[in-house]
Amino acid sequence: MCSACGYPSRPGHWTDAGAVSAGDRLRLRYTRVAAINRLLAPYGLKAYDDGATPGLQLIASGGATELVADLEGLWQAAARIAGRPIDPLDARVLSDV
Repeated sequence: MCSACGYPSRPGHWTDAGAVSAGDRLRLRYTRVAAINRLLAPYGLKAYDDGATPGLQLIASGGATELVADLEGLWQAAARIAGRPIDPLDARVLSDV
């Protein structure tokens, strides 16, 4: 259990497979959040991963922030805040990628 946030320790994300060192895992987390932010940008949302806290922060354009435990929770919270499902194949998203 994380003493800072109260989330239980979680196993690594499947996209961390092949990471040899802690530095590799951290680099992969930052690469993953950069890709997530490209998908969220057209919806006025942004994800933040500080590399130390379990989970992600989801930040709305108005400044509201929600802490989510994992990617599944991120997409659910993003859809709720955006008021519609987040579609990575939406033309607005694809034009920015």
